[in-house]
Amino acid sequence: MSLVVALGVLLGLALLAPLLVRVLGRNAGYALAAGFLAVAALLVSSAPTVLADRTVDWEAGWIPSLGVSLALRLDGVSLVFSLVALVVGALVMAYCTRYVSEAVARGPVYPLLALFAAAMVGLVLADDLVLLYVFWEVTTLCSFALVSTAGAAAARPGRQALVVTVAGGLALLVAVVLLTLATGTTRLSAVLAAPEVVLDSPYAVPIAACVALAAFTKSAQFPFQSWLPGAMVAMTPVSAYLHAATMVKAGIYLLIRVSPLFADQTAWSAALISVGLTTALLGAVQALREHDLKGMLARSTVSQLGLLVAVIGVGTSTALAAALLHTVAHALFKATLFMLVGIVDHETGSRDIRELSGLRRVMPWTAAATGIAALSMAGVPPMLGFVSKEYLFMGLLSADVTPWAGPVAGALAVTASALTFAYGARIVHGAFGGPVAQPDLYDPRPSFLAPAVVAAAAGVLLGPTVSLLDPVIDSATTDALPGSTPPSVYAWHGLSPELAMSVVTVVLGLLLFWQRDRVDDALQRLRLPDGRGLFDRAHAGLLAVGGRVGALDRAGSLAAHLARPLLAVVALGAAGTVLLGPLAPAGDAGDPGRWLVAGLLAVSVVGMALARRTLALVALVGVAGLLVALWLLLSGALDVAITLLLVEVLTAVVLVLVLRGRPVRLPDPGPRWLPTAVLALAVGLVAAGATAALTGRRGLSDAGAFYLDRAQELTGGTNVVNTVLVDFRGLDTLLESVVVGVAALGLLLLGTTATTRTARGDTDDVLLRVGTRVLAPGMLALSAWLLWRGHDEPGGGFIAALVAGIAVALRHLATGVVPSSRWLRPRVLVGAGAVLAVGTGLVPLLAGDALLTPFDTPVGISSALLFDVGVWLMVLALVVAVVQSLGSHPRAETETVEAPVSAERSAA
Repeated sequence: MSLVVALGVLLGLALLAPLLVRVLGRNAGYALAAGFLAVAALLVSSAPTVLADRTVDWEAGWIPSLGVSLALRLDGVSLVFSLVALVVGALVMAYCTRYVSEAVARGPVYPLLALFAAAMVGLVLADDLVLLYVFWEVTTLCSFALVSTAGAAAARPGRQALVVTVAGGLALLVAVVLLTLATGTTRLSAVLAAPEVVLDSPYAVPIAACVALAAFTKSAQFPFQSWLPGAMVAMTPVSAYLHAATMVKAGIYLLIRVSPLFADQTAWSAALISVGLTTALLGAVQALREHDLKGMLARSTVSQLGLLVAVIGVGTSTALAAALLHTVAHALFKATLFMLVGIVDHETGSRDIRELSGLRRVMPWTAAATGIAALSMAGVPPMLGFVSKEYLFMGLLSADVTPWAGPVAGALAVTASALTFAYGARIVHGAFGGPVAQPDLYDPRPSFLAPAVVAAAAGVLLGPTVSLLDPVIDSATTDALPGSTPPSVYAWHGLSPELAMSVVTVVLGLLLFWQRDRVDDALQRLRLPDGRGLFDRAHAGLLAVGGRVGALDRAGSLAAHLARPLLAVVALGAAGTVLLGPLAPAGDAGDPGRWLVAGLLAVSVVGMALARRTLALVALVGVAGLLVALWLLLSGALDVAITLLLVEVLTAVVLVLVLRGRPVRLPDPGPRWLPTAVLALAVGLVAAGATAALTGRRGLSDAGAFYLDRAQELTGGTNVVNTVLVDFRGLDTLLESVVVGVAALGLLLLGTTATTRTARGDTDDVLLRVGTRVLAPGMLALSAWLLWRGHDEPGGGFIAALVAGIAVALRHLATGVVPSSRWLRPRVLVGAGAVLAVGTGLVPLLAGDALLTPFDTPVGISSALLFDVGVWLMVLALVVAVVQSLGSHPRAETETVEAPVSAERSAA
């Protein structure tokens, strides 16, 4: 239960963040930080169970027919990564309170950061492959949205980050499908417990390739590394969280988690070690030639991630223990450095070390914290970074892909680490050494500096006392590689090859720093692959292919464009109807009333084809819709008939709003009317033939019989249609409602809302205005009544919202006044509806039931009604958005526009 509560609290914080910001302003970060720490404490309370080599599990049904469940699992690995995400997230949230302005705080930053944390924690707790993939993609979308908050400068980097990581997400999706096919389950723990099943399957190689590709793109490994430095355009708190604890660590987590499957495979180890060390060297060299402090740290992250990938590729217990320990160390020193660079930028207005100098004299606390974090990054004792770097060396030396793999990997790691020492020294010396360039500066207020100081202090204190982490690292390593015996973690283990490698690292690093001018000149002339060219070429190629494919179906007119798919419909429909073979006898052809409706419908369609006035065409479209609704009513589908009837009324309103100012006469059909008519007739005949062949020739389906027999027993409702929508197929309805809400928000972005009157002609009909004033309250009361009775009688949230929407639309048509943004705000309606519908669906999870399981509230109201209210709000939001968007544009003054005439006649 603690796991779902922890995840629920994080998701709740993301939803409440806008409200907290409205009440607390930018200080809402403190409330969110406290929430993160509370969730971390909740997970820590389960640590004794985890350290006793047991797991904490929680599960609820999701898609039972596919074996997919909402399964969460806390073990040593997920405990380490979730605490890193939460603790660093709390520090970043506290840092935000002093970094961002009130205006920025009221934007999407806080909600997105909270959702980012929830997604990362959900990812590492997920014990179902499908659930893991969902959270994986949410982290991708959150990072893209956060990078995009930087404005126009983030357009290209944001697009690159999204394209690269989404491509990796698709690879992960393929791996999820293949793993499920190979093992017959989506349960992650069951898959990892059967490596022989995976390796013996025909999918072993593509699974390994797809998992590696997903991790390489997420963790910015060569040749996909360029998206991460580009993402540094985001504001500093975003960069700190993305680089230290969330996005990029997801790839590291995935590689550690799947180690039981592939750790003994030579090709897997060789791929990870070679790609990781290549990335580590390239990232370190590129960081050393940077002059932008944030750019150095971004490329440093690439390098450090390369070392982590390489050591994970070794696959031994020592290597995985090193990866876990360095994950913690890297999170602390990288978060510290990003926050401190943000302070320097905030106070001085620059991040270029060529413009900064002597800040140690005016910002001593900032300088001290930066020096401590840089020492940890460089692997200097007694910092935690020194201990983790020693274990990295130890793990890489144990590589046994070939007899020489260990020494070569160790030598390359020393080279990358020496470069790390050099650019770490360059950061400290470049910004804080030398004479004072800006004497009027001073350290920021303690509340601004405190989060970075706390992270830096943790890196210092955990170095000598790293043995305190030994139980956690031991448990995590054992969980990552079952049956292994991980080494004990302690600060000093005597004279060893790793210590000698550390000494060489420091000596080489000092030499590079001493010769920094020559090194810088040489590096500036050096051309290194950074992946940007590869992305640009691939992106341009995809666009070119898409353009060529689109050109195959590009036409100069809508009629020509529609002709091709309609011809395909005719061909496929005719072929399918012919190939059906002998058909079962048709049922009752129906009463004469339905045939009369069908005849009238045919007449209305012919009338539409012959209509030459816009108003006549709109009226005939409405008549056709009403006739279809009448057909459904005669067929016994009362709910569907009412829904269609209301939709037709709203469609007429929308058409009136859209067509204001358009020509009242339609242009001549021209010489192409005959082929168009033939095609339309062919489509109609095929559709009619297919309908006659495929309907009315079988009895009630098993699903239909189940709903009719069990709906009242299982849901308490007697309106089977409504119970299907809100109970049995509630997830479909929820997602469809969310789509409706998103459409409403999209309309607001495309149109301009207004609260003023439109053209005077809209307000002259006194009878309509008085009638609307009388009808509107009654329609709203009818809407409430339909909403209340929907579970037992025809009605429900969708129908009720349409009635309320018609009242809103009629008021606009009668008065010419657009719905007030103050009282009817689509954003608020969508948000409230989504929270209510999703919240109602999540409540059953607390009792261990499936998502959207019906339940009764303490006041006797069914959960179906609460869910329906959420649907009602989101559908009403769409109607209001339509009226606000389209109704804000005044009607054109010209009432009649004749059909176009030729230039010759005009001249005559």
